[in-house]
Amino acid sequence: MTSLKHLDLKSVPCPLNVVKIKLALEKLSKNEQLVVELDKGEPEEMVLNNLKDMGFLYKQIKENDKFIKIIIFNEN
Repeated sequence: MTSLKHLDLKSVPCPLNVVKIKLALEKLSKNEQLVVELDKGEPEEMVLNNLKDMGFLYKQIKENDKFIKIIIFNEN
């Protein structure tokens, strides 16, 4: 069974949001998923590039003018 964790990082500046996501991902068990909300623009770019560099799969599940919501899959 898959478990979901949630992290609201709206209004959290870079690179603090990247650090918080890395810490949350370290605590995930295999097959757990992390839902993250973050501001569009630089936070979005930094986080998504970082996730790619770390080899995590993610999917955008919501978007509006100010923020996006993604789900990060922990398959390790």
